[in-house]
Amino acid sequence: MRRGENDLMPDDEFRAFVEQRYAHLLRTAYLLCGSADRAEDLLQSALISAMRRWRRMDHPEAYIRRIMVNTLINRWRRPIREVASAFPPDRAVHDEPIEERDELWQALLWLPVRMRAVLVLRYWEDRSEEETAQILGVSVGTVKSQASRGLARLRDIIGEQRSRPLAPAHGRN
Repeated sequence: MRRGENDLMPDDEFRAFVEQRYAHLLRTAYLLCGSADRAEDLLQSALISAMRRWRRMDHPEAYIRRIMVNTLINRWRRPIREVASAFPPDRAVHDEPIEERDELWQALLWLPVRMRAVLVLRYWEDRSEEETAQILGVSVGTVKSQASRGLARLRDIIGEQRSRPLAPAHGRN
């Protein structure tokens, strides 16, 4: 093996971590970006970055979430090359709770990326304000204000969506 090649090889501990936490991290990625395909890409990018630093991490899951948020924010700063659909694909079974959840996820896409990240970490992952602030690298006060504004904005967006279909503005920061 050449020098440095071993740094890119995942060890058994990293592999076990990924097997155990992949589904949870993928759900978080999906909530952050609103697309299953982009969520997989986002998580894979984050895992590759984490794998390189695996032996130096104290809190790998928090580190990976932080990579995903930062990667997503950086992607939104680039020019948009894709056209996203405001409506999810048709479902075979129309279950009211699923429709409400889809409505909420679609509304999340309207929020700026950082505000969306605060809401996903605080309420979907049930993180404390302190944990959320640490993951995002912001103050607790910023988490509180972004969560409050984000929830108010979600209420407005859902009310607007129920009155007329809208397309999310993905390029917001």
